[in-house]
Amino acid sequence: MAARKVAVLGLGGMGGGMAHRLLDSGVELTVWNRTAAKAAGLVAAGARQADSPAEAVAGADVVLISLADEEAVEQVLFGAVCAAARPGTPIVDTSTVSPTYAREAGERAARAGVKRIEACVVGNPHQARNGELRVLTAGTQADLAEVEDILALLGPQVVYLGPPGMAATMKLVFNAMLGAQVASMAEAVAYGERSGLDRDMLLMAVERSGFSSKVMSFRAALMRERRYEPAAFRTRLMNKDLRLALAEAAKVGVDMPVIERSAVTFTEAIDAGYGDQDAAAVHEMIGRHDA
Repeated sequence: MAARKVAVLGLGGMGGGMAHRLLDSGVELTVWNRTAAKAAGLVAAGARQADSPAEAVAGADVVLISLADEEAVEQVLFGAVCAAARPGTPIVDTSTVSPTYAREAGERAARAGVKRIEACVVGNPHQARNGELRVLTAGTQADLAEVEDILALLGPQVVYLGPPGMAATMKLVFNAMLGAQVASMAEAVAYGERSGLDRDMLLMAVERSGFSSKVMSFRAALMRERRYEPAAFRTRLMNKDLRLALAEAAKVGVDMPVIERSAVTFTEAIDAGYGDQDAAAVHEMIGRHDA
């Protein structure tokens, strides 16, 4: 593994976690992030920091990108990486984008001479750092075979879903359910608290109940502790993914009124100032609005 040179572009919660995991596993790592200070811990642990995406990918065997949205992918992948990477370099894109964009990006990358490998990841930053993510992949199996060793370091479950766009579809399905669960839990807890139940007792009961799940338990703990920073999944990114899901569902003739209402809730949370906090902070917005 030490012979593999990997560049990681984007060191947010998930990207930074994956970069630490690769570095801990013996990968020769170069990193880049728009906010350079986020690379400090990785550099201290042995990674090389690049001043630009183009510098980061020069000579890399594999490039992994973890970016916030399609605009960022445009700027980094198509504005710098495609031209600077060696021909045929596999680009593992873990960014959450729409299936439509994923398909188009794959075609454009191929025309530019590189291989975009769709690899959406499910989990949180702690799981990313510990190699406990679920990796959803799409594209050609020949391209995936080139990076199977890298993907295996990210998590024990690497699931192949078919042609380009399918991993993005699955990721949006998961995040649509996540958004609805978090929003509904925040509303239900606000109702219980306003009706006289102790807030901490109620959230702890949710964590330990048969109605819970790993997702619900994780967010209930954040709500109970009012610990929304650093965000495991920012409110504005949750909103972005719900909007993507709604747009893609409309293309195939599926109405999602529950998801639509959840998206409105997260938009309101952004407007209330919670955009860069964890999505669990929607509970604070609902409680404040109902006061």
